[in-house]
Amino acid sequence: MTITTSTSAAGRRFVTLPARPEPLRLAVEETAIVVVDMQNAYASPGGYLDKAGLTAHNAGPVITAIKETLDSARAAGVTVIYFQNGWDANYVEAGGPGSPNWHKSNALKTMRKHPELQGQLLAKGGWDYDLINELKPKSGDIVVPKTRYSGFFNSVFDSTLRARGIRNLVFCGIATNVCVESTMRDAFHLEYFGVLLEDAASASGPDFMQKATVFNIETFFGWVSNSADFIRAFAQTEPATAK
Repeated sequence: MTITTSTSAAGRRFVTLPARPEPLRLAVEETAIVVVDMQNAYASPGGYLDKAGLTAHNAGPVITAIKETLDSARAAGVTVIYFQNGWDANYVEAGGPGSPNWHKSNALKTMRKHPELQGQLLAKGGWDYDLINELKPKSGDIVVPKTRYSGFFNSVFDSTLRARGIRNLVFCGIATNVCVESTMRDAFHLEYFGVLLEDAASASGPDFMQKATVFNIETFFGWVSNSADFIRAFAQTEPATAK
């Protein structure tokens, strides 16, 4: 598919990103790439998913795809935002028995089943909570803490985007079928244009979960592309310093 780029009379730069179900024209300055929960808990051996007996499929290739995508995004002047999922050391932010999160969070359930792990899983300040070494934020990147699946819930995410005039959100990270999809659904209802880079995202659970989430996004509330097309499209923009 042909990738095009242009500059408006107002100085905004545009790219046309190949995507399904149709290509999407994006203003570079109105676009952010959102890295969802690439933490030791989810993407490192010995993290919470390991301890809970769950799996993040293809974490290695996903990390590589995200890193290459972020390098391209930063070079083009695209805003980079990281989500970091977890709670305070006493898990007050996780909610008590009156919260559905208390009942459904596998991290919380694992610690209740194995009390020796209490305080180790997704607690702020701990190794499990940290972003992985391969994808540490760089100068100018933004880190948004979140306490639920959706990055919009009780966070500064929405105000951060609106303050910068960002309308387009390109998603990658873990888990496609949980935190990525939850945030993309909220983005749709808040009038953001959401794109999933399917090779730069990993589902938690059976392999069919990735396909199901991709189908839902493509059909109902977003667009689906891949890291190679993103890199090719945004490589054709002027360097960020030339804006």
